[in-house]
Amino acid sequence: AGKTVLITGAGGSIGSELSRQISRVGAKEILLLGRGENSIYEIYQELKMKFPEQHYRTIIANITDKVRMEEVFRQYHPQVVFHAAAHKHVPLMEIQPAEAVQNNVFGTKNVAELANAYKSEIFVLISTDKAVNPTSVMGATKRTAELVLQEINQHSRTKFVAVRFGNVLGSRGSVVPLFERQIAAGGPVTVTDPEMTRFFMTIPEAVQLVLQAGSQAEGGEVFLFDMGDPVKINDMACDLIRLHGHVPNQDIRIVYTGLRPGEKLYEELLTNEEGTTSTKHKKIYKAHITPIETDVLTQCLDKLLTNRDTTAILQSLKKLIPTYKSKQLEMLERK
Repeated sequence: AGKTVLITGAGGSIGSELSRQISRVGAKEILLLGRGENSIYEIYQELKMKFPEQHYRTIIANITDKVRMEEVFRQYHPQVVFHAAAHKHVPLMEIQPAEAVQNNVFGTKNVAELANAYKSEIFVLISTDKAVNPTSVMGATKRTAELVLQEINQHSRTKFVAVRFGNVLGSRGSVVPLFERQIAAGGPVTVTDPEMTRFFMTIPEAVQLVLQAGSQAEGGEVFLFDMGDPVKINDMACDLIRLHGHVPNQDIRIVYTGLRPGEKLYEELLTNEEGTTSTKHKKIYKAHITPIETDVLTQCLDKLLTNRDTTAILQSLKKLIPTYKSKQLEMLERK
């Protein structure tokens, strides 16, 4: 309340809900920043209708363009930064790792360094359970982003924190809207594996917990959310088919397509090495994470910045994150 708040990725599922919930508490000004003009236009129109008293700025910018991002910080001096901009689709990032690194690692680094330079009070990174023991480029780049924040936090007055949670129901590109479209078309509904499970949470609940975690931050934390019990994707598909008045595998077939590149059968919120501490909020926990050595981080980031070769990128990510298991890297190294 009363702050200038920057939301990157403001047109996305999490970013747009952040802007709605922050509008309710009455920020001084909300900066809606995104790369896609249409999504920023849509959320701005919605917000102006719902919250006519709230002041907004619409900013079309790419987080990987540091010159442009510095213009934003110099002009508006945001006190609070919610960094939701990211490439998130696992199979797409698996086949273009250089793009995942540029956006998820160096885009985050740009915004975080500017938050430090322009003395923002707090910077909150939206992370993911896929950053834990990653098997995908997307997960590995988000874990690297967490490491970048922890490094900057050690010599900054800005509080840098990350929040990890699982899948959100109804987000763009998530499984539920896909199943809905497949059912409407008469099937088949495609499930990768009958045993696949995921953690799920609604978008408003996830964002509420992001705001709660941010309010508790002292700097350097990685917060986890209690996501409840993991849900079998197969069970979800069957439930949705029944909710539409059909019988699974009679009216609407379910087809198993196999795991896609980089996917896991199940997600984790913690590695074996990470313990947790409870917080003031019963659904929020703090992970115990050891920051990486500065020299190792700097060396790997330099390689990632100057290299677009897939093997070199995956090797650098592996050096940064020993628990990263990449089938793609194993295949490339065999060659």
